Amino acid sequence: MIAAVLVFATLVSQIETVRSTPPVCSCETPSVTKPKDALQSFNGLVGSWRGNGVPESGTKEEKLANAWNEKIAWSWKFKGDDAWLELTFEKSKNFTKGELRFTPDKDAKEPVPHRFTLVLTLTDKSTATFVGTFTDKDNKVLALTRTGGPAGEEQRMVFNLLHHNRHLYRLETRPAGTTVAFSKLYQVGATKEGVAFADVPKGPVCIVSGGLGTIKVPYKGKDYWVCCSGCRDEFKDDPEKYIKEAEKKAKEKK
Repeated sequence: MIAAVLVFATLVSQIETVRSTPPVCSCETPSVTKPKDALQSFNGLVGSWRGNGVPESGTKEEKLANAWNEKIAWSWKFKGDDAWLELTFEKSKNFTKGELRFTPDKDAKEPVPHRFTLVLTLTDKSTATFVGTFTDKDNKVLALTRTGGPAGEEQRMVFNLLHHNRHLYRLETRPAGTTVAFSKLYQVGATKEGVAFADVPKGPVCIVSGGLGTIKVPYKGKDYWVCCSGCRDEFKDDPEKYIKEAEKKAKEKK
């Protein structure tokens, strides 16, 4: 009888222990993509570009008469762990500046393509916001739909990254709420300044972004390379951080 009571007491104790022990989750914690990592696909845009813009409507003569030349400059910007790409325009008929940021959909329950937001400042100082995704399968295309645009109209900005020194961007439109094909309003073809079309990108790697290094920055008797003024300033703010990161990556490659 005593033995039976002891066995029962032991079972009760084990049950209570199981109840009081919190469940252990065997699931993996989802990794968080950093903005700088998500924007790596656009490293090739960093630098200065010569753009030739052509409107879509009008006769051949009218298109030539209304065509324009512009200069576009892309660079990295940093603030703490945040990173984004800044672009400035000179002599553009449409924009003066802009920012491209990684803006993930935090409510998405399944893995989705990286989402980006492009905010452009127009020549009249108003802003236009475009949100979309980047595809890198057959072609490298960043397609962004405008939010809060003109009533009754859906606008889309599309960037085609054709080559390391050539890309196109265009503005398209169609009636809101329809599935008809977009109509192109204008297109700008851009070529990188100082780079021949047939050149193959080669050279030092930017110690901050991982892009092509074009600017030399000395530190403690040694030269390091960065791709733009934004990365230069970021490196100067904390050189030891990026030197350690570069050394770690070099060891991992061995």
